[in-house]
Amino acid sequence: MTRLGESVRRASALLAQDLSSDTTVQRLLEETATRRYLDLTDLSPGEQAELIAARAVEVLPSAERLAERIEAARAAGHGLHVKFGIDPTAADVHLGHAVPMIVLSRFQRMGHDVTLIIGDITAKIGDPSGRSAERPPLTDEDIAANLAGYRDQVRPFFNFEQVRFRHNSEWLAGITLPKLIGVLAQVSASALLQREDFRNRLEAGHGLSMSELIYPVAMAIDSAEIDADVELGGVDQLLNMQMGRRVMEIYGQTPQLVVGMPLIEGTDGSGAKMSKSKGNYIGLTSTPEDVFGKVMSIPDRLMEPYLRAWTEWTDAELDAVKGRLADSSLHPMDLKKVLAGEVVAALHGVEAAMKARAGFTAQFSKRSFAEVDSLPEVSLAEHGGESVATVLTKVLEFAPSASAARRLAKQNALRLVLQDGAEQRAEVLAEADALRPLAEVVAERAAAGAPDGLYLKAGRKLAQLLR
Repeated sequence: MTRLGESVRRASALLAQDLSSDTTVQRLLEETATRRYLDLTDLSPGEQAELIAARAVEVLPSAERLAERIEAARAAGHGLHVKFGIDPTAADVHLGHAVPMIVLSRFQRMGHDVTLIIGDITAKIGDPSGRSAERPPLTDEDIAANLAGYRDQVRPFFNFEQVRFRHNSEWLAGITLPKLIGVLAQVSASALLQREDFRNRLEAGHGLSMSELIYPVAMAIDSAEIDADVELGGVDQLLNMQMGRRVMEIYGQTPQLVVGMPLIEGTDGSGAKMSKSKGNYIGLTSTPEDVFGKVMSIPDRLMEPYLRAWTEWTDAELDAVKGRLADSSLHPMDLKKVLAGEVVAALHGVEAAMKARAGFTAQFSKRSFAEVDSLPEVSLAEHGGESVATVLTKVLEFAPSASAARRLAKQNALRLVLQDGAEQRAEVLAEADALRPLAEVVAERAAAGAPDGLYLKAGRKLAQLLR
């Protein structure tokens, strides 16, 4: 049995046990945490391809071709050459950025060679993938600072000590016009213009610069210059990566295979991609408690894609817990706590994950919120005339914007909690309530009596209201 198979056997036994037990969960987290460093070279080419494909949206031309390429490389006594391109556009990254790095780590541990292409040239052009307008170009200083932040934050998911770094300025800065024109002459303009974001901008009457059209070709030249066997990237880069296959053919090389990774939905369950601008993200520099709490706030339907994206669980293990959910032998809340623990353990270690789990249970499993220490407070006398959304955004900073506060209400995640002795009553606030004065909402919902305590709950966040 392979090393991974042994680990799966041990973890599967734990997944069949009581996942509300701290002891069981800690043993499970310790087992799965070791998989992030597990040597995978004993897997067959087919098993390796299957493990990669299981977390990808697309493998082009196919997972079978990937297995064949792995087998051929192994027979030749070396691994595949895997490429991943980074245009360092921000210094602060989130868990969505970790998704491809986790699969790149698998490639590393399978014995393949990974090259990270730092897009110091392409970042200055601006990649328009998935955007409705041009992305502002970056300076050399911006790129250096962002790359340093990226490496530091993604380090828990990837071994940067066993990777080759190349800057595409090494070849793109000195490319001659005849060479570039020679490549462009063999690339169909219609192929470039088939991108949906380009078409949408043109139909809306917006501009489209020649630099943006050249971007996919420049990115594709990267693949040809390093003679990549595989390129991995987000599924939003699929057309760019397929262009790499075309340009490699122009260079007379064997076209690379393409592995397209999923784009992860944000924590608010709105369907939007995880994004810092939307406030629906989990930052890699967040505290263990914040990470745990944000994962616990997600809709239940996001548990499976999050488990697929950020854990080393196999499909068999995912199927096992889905079966337990279906037959009601596993409560969704217990599984969500395991997921939250997995994410915290990846970033901060198992000990920090178990402490965050204990803190969450202590805070949110108590029957009386009066027992919770250090709650933020809001004076109704001072802020009662402001809307609930304003209090959430300006006073408590529980939401990044009024629209985010309204989204919480639409998801039934905004509540007024009335504490009367040992009993609590939670009043769900509608989206319209978020726009009303806080004091008015409180007076209406608490009209039946004079509760001992009043609390405003937004997702997992809680504040006490003072009369």
